[in-house]
Formats: sequence, structure tokens, C-alpha cells
Amino acid sequence: MGCEDAPLPQQGPARILLVVACALVDADGRVLLAQRPPGKQLAGLWEFPGGKLEPQERPEAALIRELREELGIEVRETCLAPLAFASHGYPEFHLLMPLYICRKWQGFVQPRDGQALKWVRPGKMRELPMPPADAPLIPPLIDLLGP
Repeated sequence: MGCEDAPLPQQGPARILLVVACALVDADGRVLLAQRPPGKQLAGLWEFPGGKLEPQERPEAALIRELREELGIEVRETCLAPLAFASHGYPEFHLLMPLYICRKWQGFVQPRDGQALKWVRPGKMRELPMPPADAPLIPPLIDLLGP
């Protein structure tokens, strides 16, 4: 079935939630995933680090702030490259999530939010349970980094 024959998506809520995410890539071509801690929505699922934008905050600034808060690393805006984005309808909102790729940062990645962390090859990401919005971001990573 081609795209012209596929069923149309259901109309979702009008509220758009903009969040940013980052594919941190280590020297071995692995990508960092974080597991959502207990008590949070979608707890136990693996996701790209990132988070919501604050009012009047640019996406790159929000991602730099989130990576500092969640992982204790410093990233320069010039080291963030947009790679892809996800657009996914949840019952309460519609999520729009740009994914940036980053290969250089300062500091050592450490969990600062009680989350588990795992370095994963892009081809193995589908073996981990991920939020539905994150799954479409895997193919561009495989195209860029290989399986």
C-alpha cells in the first residue's frame, strides 16, 4: 500500500507541544538513550535526552539547558546539527520534536535525574521499548551512522 492509499490520521487535539531531543553520538557510533524514571509519564521507556522549551526559549538553548540539567554536560550550539523531527498525536496534545545530533561535548555523561542511561547502536534501538514519537527518528540515525 502506498502513501496515497494509506488511511488518513485521526484529527488530534489542537494543542501543540514542542520538545527538543538530542542524539549524542560517542566515538564508537553509539547513541545515548535515557530510560524514563518511575513516576513520570511513559516510565520505563527509552528516549533521546531532551525536554520541553520554556517560554520564549529557542530550541537549541533549551537543548543545551536540558543536557546540562539531565546529563551534566556542556554543549555548544555550534555542535548541534538538526537531523530529523517527529510529529506524533497523543490523546492530550500533538508532539512536535526536532532531533539534533551532537558528537562533541564537554564533561562526562552522568544521570542527574534518576534515569538509567545506555549507549546503543542505531540498529539495536528497536529492541528497546520507546515512546511512539521516538521510533520514526531511528531510520535517519541508521542512515547517518549505520546499523
